[in-house]
Amino acid sequence: MDAVDLGVNLFVALFALVDPIGNIPIFAAATAGATMRQRWSVAALICLFAAAFLAFFFFTGLGLLQFFGISLAAFRIAGGILLLLLGLDMTREDFLKSFTDSDAANDVKDVRGYAQRRFQRLVVPFAIPLMIGPGAISTIIIQAGEASKIGYMGQVAGVAAIAAACLATFLCFAATGPISRVLGEVGMSIIVRVLGLILCALAIQFILLGLSEAIPGMIAGSVTTPYPTGGH
Repeated sequence: MDAVDLGVNLFVALFALVDPIGNIPIFAAATAGATMRQRWSVAALICLFAAAFLAFFFFTGLGLLQFFGISLAAFRIAGGILLLLLGLDMTREDFLKSFTDSDAANDVKDVRGYAQRRFQRLVVPFAIPLMIGPGAISTIIIQAGEASKIGYMGQVAGVAAIAAACLATFLCFAATGPISRVLGEVGMSIIVRVLGLILCALAIQFILLGLSEAIPGMIAGSVTTPYPTGGH
């Protein structure tokens, strides 16, 4: 694998795991009543945070987990439990309402203040672990190991992939207004509930994978890797 392959693979994996398109309904609910500039400011803060967070794990790799004495299996299980709780919340009827801001339309000129308030509200659970979950972090850590084998260009390709994924996420969130108008309130609610169900299944998959790593032979490989692919 060369630097270009690593960068492309990491970008595709991160875009799929961050899933900005699937998260648009939640972002739309969180910024309901906001102006275009306010929504873009919130999206910019979230994506900058995501880029910094992912870059941090890319350069620290397993070192941080090793420092705290945490195995990757334990991290997968803990992250899976957190994702499961979030997925269950997303299936509730009032989930989107919990992200709304009743003060959003009070001062449409307050772009910076609005963005800061919304960012503080959305760091958890939207940015983490919904956007940046154990899957994204695990992928970053694994690809960081591959980048170290390539050398300096591998590091550059990894950082470029992270930046590109976060930029693509920002562009998706920037288009939230037109998309939310097309879907409507009912459409967004349906998408969020379906996403919650998928998130619950993904969380169980993380937990099973973590348990299989912690206790070898406990869970069949066909369960932890139901659709194996060759060529890796």
